[in-house]
Amino acid sequence: MTEARGHVAAGFEAVREEFAAFLADEPAGTGSQLAVYHHGVQVVDLWGDDTDGDALTGVYSVTKGAAHLVAALLAQEGVLDLDAQARSLPFPLTVRELLGHRSGLIGVDGGFTIAEAADDEVVAARLAGQRPFWEPGTAYGYHAVTMGALLDAELRVVTGRSVRQWYAERLREPYGLELWLGLPEALEPRFRPLLPALGPGFTPDPASLLAIAFNTSFDLLDFGNSRQVRALGQASAGGVGNARGVARMYAAAIGPLDGRPALLREDTITQFATPYSLGVDLVTDQAEHFALGFENLPADHPYLGRRSIGHTGATGSLGWADADAGVAYGYVRRRFGYPGPENQRLGAAVLAAAAAS
Repeated sequence: MTEARGHVAAGFEAVREEFAAFLADEPAGTGSQLAVYHHGVQVVDLWGDDTDGDALTGVYSVTKGAAHLVAALLAQEGVLDLDAQARSLPFPLTVRELLGHRSGLIGVDGGFTIAEAADDEVVAARLAGQRPFWEPGTAYGYHAVTMGALLDAELRVVTGRSVRQWYAERLREPYGLELWLGLPEALEPRFRPLLPALGPGFTPDPASLLAIAFNTSFDLLDFGNSRQVRALGQASAGGVGNARGVARMYAAAIGPLDGRPALLREDTITQFATPYSLGVDLVTDQAEHFALGFENLPADHPYLGRRSIGHTGATGSLGWADADAGVAYGYVRRRFGYPGPENQRLGAAVLAAAAAS
């Protein structure tokens, strides 16, 4: 049985109890970490005794949250015009529609190799010659492997700089975030490998849009454990970090942190948190899946307020910020367990504790 370690602030003891109960119910080896900020102060820092709070691992699509924070910040500053036509695409589509997973470029015929998928520029180059899987702008579906590369290509055209460069300069370096898009080799000793699910694996119909979008021509576990993926830090699913880094990133987004003002204005948060791609996701069959870039998390996590931004990851990891509650949440696990049902219990306990305090 895995035991909980770490600490919580006064008033958040119920969060530690919920985390410990989850670990007691699970087989050993989830490698779980939980971190929470409340109004810019870290109030939860927990991990199982099968890992430690400093350990780094792949966070998969939690990475998209970092990429979309870059997009939100640049849109707020007028650098990125959401209603302009995307200059990186060969067909008409606005930047807003691109962020809403509406391009139809969810993959390529024959799929990507891990080496190709590791590099956003290579992904974008292959997508440039790909026929979309639906008419762009008419529907939406989760761009699991390609979303970051599409945003990256647009930022390179508009600003001359990549998602990774913007993220390092505006978020990771100023705030000392333990979340990297491009893990330095010197930090490799802190990386802990991702682990396979204990139950049935991910085996969609090979002909389905789900298989195309998740690029089942390679194994997601091998992708997440690839040094090349970690080194290049592609902006869809190549991020490496820990729960502290994820929570701290969202804390910086919504409120003052370390004497710095919030990265995002209230109107920007509202704009990017408002449900945008409505109806059924053609890839995942989820309803009302996306806000602007970020997932529409309150649809699946009803404890969250309407002005919440965030994104899940393939192992069951999750990062979010509830702007009205002043709470930022980071949960990272090494063993595949998507969709991470423990986040329902943990997230509800966090917000209840925050409200009571």
